[in-house]
Amino acid sequence: MPEFLWRWLLNGIGLLITVRLVGGLHVDSIWTGLLAGAVLGIVNAVIRPVLVFLSFPFTLITLGLFTLVINGLMLWLTAALVPGFRIVSFGAAIVGALVLSLVSWVLSWFLPG
Repeated sequence: MPEFLWRWLLNGIGLLITVRLVGGLHVDSIWTGLLAGAVLGIVNAVIRPVLVFLSFPFTLITLGLFTLVINGLMLWLTAALVPGFRIVSFGAAIVGALVLSLVSWVLSWFLPG
């Protein structure tokens, strides 16, 4: 299977696990979670690098912690784009982004290649 399909599946599964672990994140179905994982991958590939570049001074001043805010924004944007995926607050988005990063890191151990 091509690597991008594995990455998409990893994002989707990671997001579904994160929704189960973090209060304030909701998906209507498994398919919605997998779609949100795909959209999150696109958002992270297209928009996140621009935000990281533009916010470099803030990231430097906060010793990298501002990256959590950027990740939360990407998750929140994904929820705005995908019907059936909801986040109740920005705090939940930041906690969800942190948990999603950890879950995806653990799941990446099982990624072939």
